[in-house]
Amino acid sequence: MEWAVSRNTCEEARINTTSYACVSDNSYCFINDAGYACNCSLGYKGNPYTVDGCTDINECLDNVTYPCAGICKNTPGSFTCSGPRGDSMVGGVCVKDRRMSIIWIAPVVGTSLLLLSLGGPFIVRKIKQQKVNKMKQKNFNQNHGLLLQQLVSHNSDIGERMIITLRELEKATNNFDRARVVGGGGHGVVFKGILDLHVVAIKKSKIVVQREIDEFINEVAVLSQVNHRNVVRLLGCCLETEVPWLVYEFISNGTLYNHLHVEGPISLLWVDRIRIALEVARALSYLHSAASMPIFHRDIKSSNILLDDSLTAKVSDFGASRYIPIDQTGVTTVIQGTLGYLDPMYHYTGRLTDKSDVFSFGVLLVELLTRKQPFMYRSNGGDNLVSHFEKMLATNNLVDIIDPQVMNEADADLREVATLAAICTKLRGEDRPTMREVEMKLENLSTKQKLVPGITTTRRNDEDQTRIQYMSIEPVTNESNRQYTIEEKILLSASYPR
Repeated sequence: MEWAVSRNTCEEARINTTSYACVSDNSYCFINDAGYACNCSLGYKGNPYTVDGCTDINECLDNVTYPCAGICKNTPGSFTCSGPRGDSMVGGVCVKDRRMSIIWIAPVVGTSLLLLSLGGPFIVRKIKQQKVNKMKQKNFNQNHGLLLQQLVSHNSDIGERMIITLRELEKATNNFDRARVVGGGGHGVVFKGILDLHVVAIKKSKIVVQREIDEFINEVAVLSQVNHRNVVRLLGCCLETEVPWLVYEFISNGTLYNHLHVEGPISLLWVDRIRIALEVARALSYLHSAASMPIFHRDIKSSNILLDDSLTAKVSDFGASRYIPIDQTGVTTVIQGTLGYLDPMYHYTGRLTDKSDVFSFGVLLVELLTRKQPFMYRSNGGDNLVSHFEKMLATNNLVDIIDPQVMNEADADLREVATLAAICTKLRGEDRPTMREVEMKLENLSTKQKLVPGITTTRRNDEDQTRIQYMSIEPVTNESNRQYTIEEKILLSASYPR
């Protein structure tokens, strides 16, 4: 419904000033169907029927109803809107003055380009470094670095420096300079470096199956606790790469292979060879029976025996080694090792036991006796080194295969060592002695021949002593050497090509 002050028109109402209703200075009269009424003028609000009832609206406080993209200024009944640098307003929107914009933008763009040229390389390096750090952290977590940290924190036997950063390894090797490469093999490449003022060997392993990473950390923790004078000491590992890096003590005098297989008729003295064999046997016996958890090396060979300046043997390269729970005697695993040294029963069945290391050690003994390379030797009849050696031993023709230098330097112990080698390389694992028995036999030989003056044995009990004294060292005969089942004959034929 519409209402009005009276039925008069605005002109009629204004004649009678005493009854005119639109008394506010900022009001106006308008006509409707009922008569006239009053309202506040544009830009004002309030009551037009009272004096000063209509007050000014501050448009700058209501940017929605009264939009202004520039600088807003309130005026009586209205407002003004202008640009900050002389810009004009079109429909309440600030339109920049192009001339003013060019003058203002030019120095800003120049300054921005200068800052970008100076800071661009820094920003790029920062982004790359962040990516590298993320990848390092990803590899660290994937390689179970957190688990190793827990093992380190809860086990005082593991050194505090067990976890080493990639940056430290880069610094130690001059960013993995190829001139620092000192070795390599089936399990990786080895760099020589300086870490914490100590010369170390840093080994990069080859790519491993991801499922093996789960076992890697526990293996590192076990090896870190191995403390034997004839085992290369594991100092730490780096987990920030796809494949973990291992850091070992550096052994300066090369491998047994390099010292044994030199040109010319003279090589290592027999006294050194038998002593080195004893030291390797001690190390393996320790790993099998005295370590916190039995460890099977799985790749014993002359190139994995390092020698220090005094020709002391150090068993190295645990890239293929496996630790075995104490309540188990073996484990079925993927075949690893070196042909010529590899246990044929392990090669045939895939079951790894301590007797697999015993076979490889027996091959090493044959190598020390003959100075021939097991992985490439073939007799005129096509036999490999072990088969031909056993035939020569069985027919009392050792002189045809033994190194002439050994024939000249060795005495009665030559036959005993040869027989021990033959027993260690028996086809059936249960027919081979343990490494503890081998160690004790070599200690007895060394003591008897005074090859190692004043030697004393440890961890020996009456049972061990009795067992080693009666361990069979009789020469291998043709009959005893052929007492195999049909299955074993097939295996022997496959493992010992003719």
